[in-house]
Amino acid sequence: MSAPISLARRTLAGGLSVHPIGIGAWALGGSDHNLGLPMGWSTAEDAASRRGLERAYELGANLIDTADVYGHGHSERIIGDFTATVPRDTVVLSSKVGYHRGTARHAYLPSAMRRQFETTLENLRTDRLDIYFFHNADFGPDDRYLEAAVAQMRDFQRQGLVTAVGMRGPHRYATERVTVAKEQRGDKYARFAHLAEQIRPDYLAARYNALTPPPAAGRPDIFGLAASLGASVLINKALAQGLLTGKYDPDRPPVFAPGDHRLRKAWFTPASLKIIQDGLAPLRERFGDTSAVLTRVALQYCLQRADNAAVLVGFTRSEQVTENLTAIGTPLTADELVFVRDTLGRLQQNLDAAGEVFLDEKGAGR
Repeated sequence: MSAPISLARRTLAGGLSVHPIGIGAWALGGSDHNLGLPMGWSTAEDAASRRGLERAYELGANLIDTADVYGHGHSERIIGDFTATVPRDTVVLSSKVGYHRGTARHAYLPSAMRRQFETTLENLRTDRLDIYFFHNADFGPDDRYLEAAVAQMRDFQRQGLVTAVGMRGPHRYATERVTVAKEQRGDKYARFAHLAEQIRPDYLAARYNALTPPPAAGRPDIFGLAASLGASVLINKALAQGLLTGKYDPDRPPVFAPGDHRLRKAWFTPASLKIIQDGLAPLRERFGDTSAVLTRVALQYCLQRADNAAVLVGFTRSEQVTENLTAIGTPLTADELVFVRDTLGRLQQNLDAAGEVFLDEKGAGR
């Protein structure tokens, strides 16, 4: 395999040098269930996943983010089979712990974390991780496992097994979204900020794109919070799982097989897809009527938000990898950034007015 093309890099926390577009590898895990919920991607196919990783490497992408629960190790193993064929120091590997507890009482018991970490290293065929994330904010009743879990993470660092520690969020524990009434749920933003003060992470992994509403008055956005911690940000869902590329037709809505998390998402219904199609029309008129153009607009919007950040983009086909990694280039002007935010802000409001739970509890777009 040829060496990666030399492209601009960003130096993030822990001195990690990364291509500004990284690979989010959730989809590589395929169809799956966890906690009694569909949580995978039924459209994934292993051979295509391998080709996509190879194509990303050829185009200069070096950051790959996964988790132990993505396919319950399947995503990690596909990545490991690929990264075993390239020099280890040419890739930045990130994984997560917290949603796959196995037979342990709790996923954040230090003993469970050690077992999962060892399995992750085995799956990824490496002796270390560049970033290791706490995947969720559930540290047991009254946070009984928090202190010990943080100590375990720091011990991984002291041993040289992990370079940087991360937190994913603001995010609700998966089952809370379907078992707890909305009016009874706690403030996930306040919760995330509280945990960040306890954990002091090097990285925050957060949903963000032009649909993301501004923070409430007096509350910092994810980039402000990261700055206060001296942390870097890994942005996910920059394309709203493909919805901002305009590829979905409301007259021919996608069909997902069992084990696909999108079965639970209101954003993939014909009614929502029609609102999205109409809402993207001004972007098509101004920038161009192709998926590649809309991809560039969505990715640049996120990349220009902060220098101390990288954008993670998933894929199920290698052609998507090529489009994503070749979309970046000419930055959006100040006027264009305002136009994109205003246009998609109206789209967000139209979705809310239509009663589609798009932006928060169903997890869309952020």
